[in-house]
Amino acid sequence: MAVLDLLNRPMKALRVSVTDRCNFRCPYCMPRDKFGAAFPFLEKKEILSFEEITRLVGIFVGMGVEKVRLTGGEPLLRQDLPALVAQLARVPGLRELALTTNGSLLGPLARPLREAGLHRLTVSLDTLDPERFKALADTPVTLDRVLEGLEAARAAGFTGLKLNCVLKRGVNEDDILPLAEFARNEGHVLRFIEYMDVGTGNGWRLEQVVPAREIIARLGARWPLARYHAEAPNCVAQHWRYLDGRGEVGVIASVTEPFCAGCDRARLSAEGSLYTCLFAEEGLDLKTFLRSGGSDRDLAALVGSAWKRREDRYSERRTEGTASLRRIEMFHIGG
Repeated sequence: MAVLDLLNRPMKALRVSVTDRCNFRCPYCMPRDKFGAAFPFLEKKEILSFEEITRLVGIFVGMGVEKVRLTGGEPLLRQDLPALVAQLARVPGLRELALTTNGSLLGPLARPLREAGLHRLTVSLDTLDPERFKALADTPVTLDRVLEGLEAARAAGFTGLKLNCVLKRGVNEDDILPLAEFARNEGHVLRFIEYMDVGTGNGWRLEQVVPAREIIARLGARWPLARYHAEAPNCVAQHWRYLDGRGEVGVIASVTEPFCAGCDRARLSAEGSLYTCLFAEEGLDLKTFLRSGGSDRDLAALVGSAWKRREDRYSERRTEGTASLRRIEMFHIGG
């Protein structure tokens, strides 16, 4: 039976962070000046085991969740991740199992992930310029390795690969057309994401946002577009088809066109806390209850009680002032 929050929103999707660590230092998520070598990332004993994750996912699915997405940090840094995918793929009632990655470790793992039962892949890609990539990702990893990961995923049998690009004014908005052309040529589905004030470390300012309407205007001037699926209230992205028949593109407009009214996502952090919003200030500790012997029934009651109290509408209430509020960092809850 579906669990509804105070705004009658069901819990249908769950994002599971499997690690808070990442080998990139993208400025909109984990800028190096704030999350450098001395930052206290979680120790192994603090992170949920595969068995604990699988048990909790089973409880969430029993409460109406249909889609699970594995995230991080960078999820492919978690050792033996295909083993977790194999466990989750066997959870009764789970309709879709996906993963979001920066693609740097995807080459050797694409086939094992596919064979373990992963349905869909999303790869973050903010530019196709090698030097800009190096600056944006702030990592020794090259752009070529990410592109090789995409090819490995295709060879492993993943179709409809999604590419996520976070746009920031004055940084990479001139990548809109090159990325779109690349996605059209390769058969990938590109999604542009408005730069958001997630966490407290990225120095977000409203004037740095490239609005969805501008993105679509630039794309439409080059390749005529038509919008579709606009009526789906729980759809995060706006979907647009290229009228020449060569694929589609999406825009996630959390800042300029919030979609809080249809948000059906819950988030489970690597250390086992439940968050009911990407912009949450605090979570509900499920790990302690889990490790102290709590039953599945009691865990479900705990999760259900939290969801029923949910009234999050941060993006609809966003102002310049809210950017300074304390919020959990994105790499803890997987975006």
